[in-house]
Amino acid sequence: MQKTTQEIINAIVWKACDSFRGTMESNDYKEYVLTMLFVKYLSDFYKEKVEDLRVKYGDNKDRITKSLQREKFILDETCTFEYILKYKEAPNVGEVINKALEKIEEDNKEKLEGIFRNVDFNSEIKLGKTKERNTILKNLLEDFADDRLDLRPSMLSGNDVIGDAYEYLISHFASSAGKSGGEFYTPSAVSTLLAKLVEAKEGDRIYDPTCGSGSLLIKASKEVGNQNFAIYGQEKNGQTQALSKMNMFLHEINDAKIEWGDTLRNPLHKEHDHIMKFDIVVANPPFSLDKWGADDLKEDIYKRFEYGLPPKSKGDYAFISHMLASLNVNGTMGVVLPHGVLFRGASEGRIRKQIIEDDNLLDCVIGLPSNLFFGTSIPACILIFKKKRNTTDILFIDASKEFVKDKNQNNLSQDNISKILETYKKKSTIEKYSHLATLEEIKENDFNLNIPRYVDTFEEEKIVDIESTKTNIANIEKELIEIKSKMSGYLKELGL
Repeated sequence: MQKTTQEIINAIVWKACDSFRGTMESNDYKEYVLTMLFVKYLSDFYKEKVEDLRVKYGDNKDRITKSLQREKFILDETCTFEYILKYKEAPNVGEVINKALEKIEEDNKEKLEGIFRNVDFNSEIKLGKTKERNTILKNLLEDFADDRLDLRPSMLSGNDVIGDAYEYLISHFASSAGKSGGEFYTPSAVSTLLAKLVEAKEGDRIYDPTCGSGSLLIKASKEVGNQNFAIYGQEKNGQTQALSKMNMFLHEINDAKIEWGDTLRNPLHKEHDHIMKFDIVVANPPFSLDKWGADDLKEDIYKRFEYGLPPKSKGDYAFISHMLASLNVNGTMGVVLPHGVLFRGASEGRIRKQIIEDDNLLDCVIGLPSNLFFGTSIPACILIFKKKRNTTDILFIDASKEFVKDKNQNNLSQDNISKILETYKKKSTIEKYSHLATLEEIKENDFNLNIPRYVDTFEEEKIVDIESTKTNIANIEKELIEIKSKMSGYLKELGL
């Protein structure tokens, strides 16, 4: 039997989206499609385990049951996709699906508690009245019943095939969701670049305080090269946190700790009442977040704002401060932010000066092209911080002009990414692209990090020879008159 490839999963599941198009926005129906993919994965995983155990233990149901209870997921027969499919014509099909999801959570409390909290397959508000709702759900189940969609581990063409299909769907949903899409997904090329810049190693703790659907954490963990790492994340949006947890399981990351809550007001990863420390911290936090919690955090019990409290209306340095407080003594941190963090003054300027001059934490500033991110066309930058640096120099890279144009957005090619990485690793100075600035240069600029102050990308205007241009125009006009005269003669000969 042919193995299930990522292309097959992509095509089938994208087709399943047709059941919802025209009835609701993609940002609403993504939970239904992604949840059903996860249920199908759980069901096929469970089915293969049962088949293997029956071969091993025959009709010994006790041995089979005990063995199944030691698997990473427990799945009752009433929760399998095959069981749900039998009810596709039932008037209460939405209730059947909801009960199955509730039972899956209940039986796997430690890993899956709350994972389906935001999806209701019996919602009249979202799915319509009974007849319309049942038609949508019947079509959805039939799409996932496609014989080609065999998600048993032995039938997959690669370890990450389901996880990558999940990412494919999330990226499409983010693209069509516009501004809100940027709240749960970082474009793949940016995640790849950031993951390679921070270089997670074997045994590292990796953390993202605004983890969205988890793509950045997954990309960072892939740089390790094996499963010897620990993943931690926190996400404020409950729907998105559920997506992140599913995303981890589908990428075979079974022990990720993804918490639900506001990281700034209520950080949930702690050790002995202190902020937990990590080897690698990465994030793409919401740009210049208003009302981030300044009034609530004037007396922060975790002492994250010792550089000073950022302005109420812009939370960028609040996230930077939290991330720096979360770094261990040898840690590396990479964060995507708007360019304003490089040059804004007042409290942000004072914080920036202390981070650079007092603690020598900033290692690199990278300017990215505009229109890379969902929901905003403004250019962003990547800041790399390191806790232990053997120099006070800071590398500036202006990569804003090197990108590929896609249909709706700009993107980074593999060559664009490779050039940034090589420049960063070698700390190269390249004309009109990068500059290794000394601390003295930074001081002379009053700790303003605006990239054009350090990387000169000015292109001299070409001098136009006016007289020569006039002569060229006159010659062209003369040639046009001659061509028109010839054309007139040809037309007369043809009697036209």
